Amino acid sequence: QMQKSKQPLQVTKDLGRWKPADDLLLINAVLQTNDLTSVHLGVKFSCRFNLREIQERWYALLYDPIISKLACQAMRQLHPEAIAAIQSKVLFSKAEEQLLNKVGSTSQPTLDTFQELLHKHPDVFYPSRTAKALQLHWQLMKQYYLLEDQTVQPLPKGDQVLNFSDAEDMLDDSKLKSVCLSVLPLTPLPPGMSSPDFDSQTLAVLRGRMVRYLMRSREITLGRATKDNQIDVDLALEGPAWKISRKQGIGRGWSRGD
Repeated sequence: QMQKSKQPLQVTKDLGRWKPADDLLLINAVLQTNDLTSVHLGVKFSCRFNLREIQERWYALLYDPIISKLACQAMRQLHPEAIAAIQSKVLFSKAEEQLLNKVGSTSQPTLDTFQELLHKHPDVFYPSRTAKALQLHWQLMKQYYLLEDQTVQPLPKGDQVLNFSDAEDMLDDSKLKSVCLSVLPLTPLPPGMSSPDFDSQTLAVLRGRMVRYLMRSREITLGRATKDNQIDVDLALEGPAWKISRKQGIGRGWSRGD
C-alpha cells in the first residue's frame, strides 16, 4: 500500500512545478524544433528547469497516462489570450530561419517583405506567426550575425581571453550560434569642450546601441543586473542578455589630467 501511494504524490509534486502554460510551451517548442536541448536553451519557463527535468516532463506527457490526462485537462482551461501569448513565444524552427536567412542584411526589408514570406510559405511558418514577428526575429538574427550574407567575427584568442568565465561564456554563445555582445570604447571629454552628457562628476561616456552610460568613477562593473546583484552598467538594457554574466567585466577610466 505504501508503494501505491508514492505515485499520486509524485504526480501532484510534478504538476505543482509544471504549470499548464509550461506544458503548452514545451509541446509547441518540441514540435517546432524536434530538439529538447534547443528547448532547454531557448525557452523561458515559469521555473528554471534543467535539461533532464525537461526530458522527463516530455516523456511523461507522452507515456504517463495519469500525468498526460491531468496536464491536458489543465491546458484546456487556459484562457484564449494566455494561449495566444504562449504561441507568440514559440521558438523558430530551422526551416523558418532558413527562409529568413535569405533576406539580405542590407536590403532594408519592410513589413510587406515578411508578409510576402508568410503568404509564400504557409506550410513552413508556425500558424500564429505575423509579419511583425518575422521582422523582429530577422532583426535579432542580423544583430547576432546569423544571416546568410554576414560574416561572423572570430572569437578572441590567447591573451585576449580575460578569464575562464569569459571563455566559458564564449563557448556557450557558440552553441547558440551567436556572437558576443561588443561594447564601444569609452569616449573621454576633449579638453576645453563641454557636452550635455558631461558634468563635473563624469569622466567618460560609454555609448551602447540603445543607451548611453555615464562613467563617474575610475572603475565600473559591466554585466546583467539582478535582484541580488547590482552593477554600474546593465547590458540587459541593450537587448537580449540571457547569455551575459552577472559580472561580465570591469571598465577602468582615467583622470582628466592624464
